[in-house]
Formats: sequence, structure tokens, C-alpha cells
Amino acid sequence: MRLFLRISAALIVLALLAGGALGVVYRPDDALRVATGFVAHNVCSKTFVSGLDPQIVFGETTEREGISRLSPLMRLDLDRAAKTADVTVLGRFRSHAIFRDGFGCVLHHGTRTPYLPKIDLVAAKTPKAPPLLPEIAGDAVVAPAEPALKAALDHAFEEPASPPFRRTKAIVVVRDGRVIAERYAPGIGVDTPLLGFSMTKSVINALLGIMTQQDILSPSVPAPVPEWRNPSDPRREIEVGHLMRMTAGLDLDETNSGFDPSSRMMYLPDDMAGFAVQASLIAPVGKRWHYSSGSTQILARIVRDGTGGPERSLAFAWRELFNPLGMRHVTLELDGAGTIQGTTYMLASARDWARFGLLYLNDGVVGGKRILHEDWVDFCAAATLDTDYAAGFWTNRSEHPHAKGRVQAGIPRDAFFASGDLGQRIFIIPSQRMVVVRLGDSVDPTGDIRGVARLIREVIAATN
Repeated sequence: MRLFLRISAALIVLALLAGGALGVVYRPDDALRVATGFVAHNVCSKTFVSGLDPQIVFGETTEREGISRLSPLMRLDLDRAAKTADVTVLGRFRSHAIFRDGFGCVLHHGTRTPYLPKIDLVAAKTPKAPPLLPEIAGDAVVAPAEPALKAALDHAFEEPASPPFRRTKAIVVVRDGRVIAERYAPGIGVDTPLLGFSMTKSVINALLGIMTQQDILSPSVPAPVPEWRNPSDPRREIEVGHLMRMTAGLDLDETNSGFDPSSRMMYLPDDMAGFAVQASLIAPVGKRWHYSSGSTQILARIVRDGTGGPERSLAFAWRELFNPLGMRHVTLELDGAGTIQGTTYMLASARDWARFGLLYLNDGVVGGKRILHEDWVDFCAAATLDTDYAAGFWTNRSEHPHAKGRVQAGIPRDAFFASGDLGQRIFIIPSQRMVVVRLGDSVDPTGDIRGVARLIREVIAATN
């Protein structure tokens, strides 16, 4: 989720004055609660799942546009014993994030306890057979063998003299199924789970692809949303594929204001998808694209319900996706209703994110077994309408100016990529038999796309 909250000083004053006293339905303090929720959740996840320094995380997180204006007024209270993170603005608008072992962090709203699945995660994560994907590297960090390859990684970690800083955390380059170069920031290693932000949307895409391969679902069927089943409800026309391509026409546009539906869905209710499915239509189905985390969270609930509920959806993810790929350092975080937070909150090691990319590089086949439905990868890499968004991925297979710009910068035309806030990226490049993972905390609004383009350009030059 690209959460760049634009909160003016006037809005802050208005929100502080309003509180709940005005008794209005549209609360002007929503943006502040979204901001404290965003910071609390991220500090919780990066502290208790990734093992990073909470004060550094808090400082980096509050450098965000919009949130940076609030940072002098923000306070973090971290309880290591209870494993909680509380964030307030001037002592108000409190957001409370709690850590649950194996399930990461969740925001705790009010007095209702967030749903905790009754599942033995240790058993679910224990593969019953060796991974289908061959090992991609040994235990040690793979240093680049060629000077040009080393220089490419060095450039990816270079910092400018002044903000915005890039804060690259991890780079992994895989070619022909093996890691040929990787590098990590201090305090981060090959096993450190790192937050993928909206790369999680691509994981929801994979789970849908597996369900399609197993004849549980199809992109062309009406979205199985009980709230839309009334014969007079025009939302009955929304198909799974429309949600995947963010062309459902729902009032879930993501504007990153803090007031927009996607922002509020992420940080204010317990049941995120329950919030999203209440949205009305504002455009004809399939005719208009707008980025929308709400659409993906509805898909996450479809995965949950289609596989048999919260416990079975988690077991399904491990049995059918993570274990076959050998992804050992994954945390899927849930919302308060027990649904996978499919928009933003999966953490995995950089190598695990690379393994995920290899599933798509190999056309959905791992170890001779088809995991994703035939033609799924091409479908998910094909551009939507006149955009450079595909279905759970962004793509260079488009005439959009952004896609053309990436090609001109040296990222091949056939490339497509998972993309998350702050520059989380998995580039899948079939023509080079290559996957490139970049993880970090760049507050550059583009997520340091120029730096990633340079990395890919130099890596290709060094390996050809």
C-alpha cells in the first residue's frame, strides 16, 4: 500500500478540536488514527517479527510524507514484555498493535480481542516432503564473483548526500535458479523476514492461481461475496478477475489521504474485507482502473472462505505454496477477523521472496509439478486496460509511459514485478532467466525505481 498521508496543519487542529464531541458520522480524526495505526503496526511487525531496532524503525517510519508533519507530536510506547506497540498524537488517537507468536502483529481496536486461529503453525510449516524447488543457495551469503556484479550491488546500497535516503536492506539476484549475488544491510541476514507491503498482493494472486488450478475458483466467475448476491445488486456482475485487476468499479479508490476508503479499511476496522464489501459502485464494472487495496482484501476473504476458513486458509498457503517453494521464513499477518491481510502484511526473507519470484519465472511449474493454472502467469503479467498494472503485479508489457520509461532505463520489455511501498520489489525477467529482489525503506515517492533500474541494467550487463 502506498501510504503517503497528506495531513495539513489545519487538518491536525481540526481533528484535535473535533474528537468525538461533534457527534458526526464522518470523523475528521480518521486520518490521524490511520497514521498512528500505520506507525504502530509497522513498528510492531519490524520489531517483533524482523527483530529490528524499534527506535530506528519508528524514526524511518515517521519520515513518510504527511506522517513526517506529525512526528514531533507522535509518541511510541513499546512494551517488550507484552510485545505491544502504542502510538499516539499529543496523547490521543491511540493505536495499539499486539504481537501473536507465529501470526505477527495486528491492531487491537476497542475491547474485542482479535481472532486467533486455532491452528498448529509448527505442524503446518513442517513439510511432509522435500521442497519441489531445488535449493537456491547455501547457508552463507553469496558474494558476487565478478567485479561488475559487485559494483552493481554497491551502487544499490549507496546513499545520497541528502534526503530522500534509499535505505536498501537486501538485494538478491537469482539466475538460472541459483543466487549469483546478494547483499544485506547491517543487522539483516539471509533468514531475516522483511515486510513486503503490497508485494503481499502478489501472494494473494498466487493463492488464487492455485485455487484455479485445483478447480476451486476461476477469474471469470462472479466474485463469491454473499453481500452482493441480491438479484437487484449491480455488484453481482463483479468477477474475481475484476477484483484482481482493480477494475471492479467499487468506491474503494486509494488516494492515500488517510480519509480514503482503502486507508481507513487498513487501520480502523477489525474486519477489513467486511468493510470493503460494503462499498457501492461508482463506475461500470470492468471499464475503469484505480489502484485499490480494498479489492485485494476482498480477494483475501475469498481465499479464506474458498479454502474453508481462517485455519484452513493458513494451512492451504503453507501446504500448497510456501512449503513446495522452500519458503521457510514467512509470517502471514491477519486482521481482527482472522483473514490474511492480503494487501500489505506478509513478511519473508529476501531469499524467500526470490523463491516466490521463481514460481512465476518458471511459468507456475515447480519441480515438474504445475502449481499455478496454465496460462496464469501470462494472464497476470498482461496489462489492464491502458495502464501498466496487470493482475497482482505491475508490468512492462504495456504501452503506458511508466512501462516504456522502465524499458528505456534498462529493465527488459518482458519483465513484470511485485511491488510494495518504500521500494519493495521482485522483478521477474524471463528473457534473462532472472529474478531480482530489492527490499528497503526508501521514502522516495517512486520507491527508488531509478536505483532499481540501474541495478537491473548493471546486473544484466555483468552476466551477459
